[in-house]
Amino acid sequence: MTPVRLGAVGYLNARPMVFGLERSPLFTVRYDVPSECVRLLHAGDIDIGLVSSIEYLRGDDYRIVPDLAITSRGPVLSVALYTERPIRDVRSIVMDTSSRTSVALVRVLCARLFRIEPVITSSGPDLGAMLTEGDAALIIGDNALLWNPPNIEKIDLGEAWTGLTGLPFVWALWAGRAGALGSKEVAALRAARDAGAAQPEAIARAFFQDAAEQALGARYLRDNIKYHLGPDERAGLEAFYHYAGEIGIAPAFEMGQALRFY
Repeated sequence: MTPVRLGAVGYLNARPMVFGLERSPLFTVRYDVPSECVRLLHAGDIDIGLVSSIEYLRGDDYRIVPDLAITSRGPVLSVALYTERPIRDVRSIVMDTSSRTSVALVRVLCARLFRIEPVITSSGPDLGAMLTEGDAALIIGDNALLWNPPNIEKIDLGEAWTGLTGLPFVWALWAGRAGALGSKEVAALRAARDAGAAQPEAIARAFFQDAAEQALGARYLRDNIKYHLGPDERAGLEAFYHYAGEIGIAPAFEMGQALRFY
C-alpha cells in the first residue's frame, strides 16, 4: 500500500492533529508554513493538507475530512493584529506572508466590523519592520502566541470574529481531492487527533524548551484551541465563506450550501 502524503503545519496548534502519524504506515508527513502547505496541495505534491480553511473554496473540487479542524471560540491568542493606533485610524496593514485564511479574515473584519478600507501589503513576520511599513501588522502562529509587546495593541482575531458572529472560527482543516482517503485513513486521522488533544502538556513540553513557554503552550492547547468540526463550527465556516465571497476574495458561497466531505 502506498502511504498517503500528508502536508501539515509546523505550528504548535497543529501538533495534536498529527500526533503519532509520523510512525503510521498509512502516511508520510511533512511540515511547512500554511501558505506552502496550500501550494503543495494545489500542485498535487501532497495528497491531503492541513490547510487554511479558505483554501477549500479555492481548490479543485476538494473534500474535507469530517469532524477534524483547528478551531477556536473567542480568543485564539495566536492570530492577531498589532497596532500603535486605534483600529478606526488604521489606513494600511502589513500581512504575514505565512498566512492565507488569516489574511482573508482580516479583510472580512475590516469590511464588517472595523469599517475601514486599508491598503494591504505583505511581509515576513518581523513586527518592528512591519509597523514601520504600515499602521498595523498581522502576525500568526507561534510568534503571535508569544509576542505581547508593551505599548502596542494586540487585537485577537478569534475574539473579534466571535464578537461579530457569536460563532467559532475554523482556522484550518484536512482537505484534499476526492478519493485521496479511505475509511481506514479517516479513522487514523481521528484517532491521532483524540490522542493528541488529550496531551496538551506533553506536546507543549516537546515543542518549547522554556518552562514559561511550555506552560503558556499547554494552556493554549487546552483552553483556546479545539479540534472538532461540529455544527457550530460548520456554521462559523459557512459564515466566513459567505462573507469572503461577498467581498470578492473567494468564490461565492451561499449560507446552507453543502460542504463536500470524505
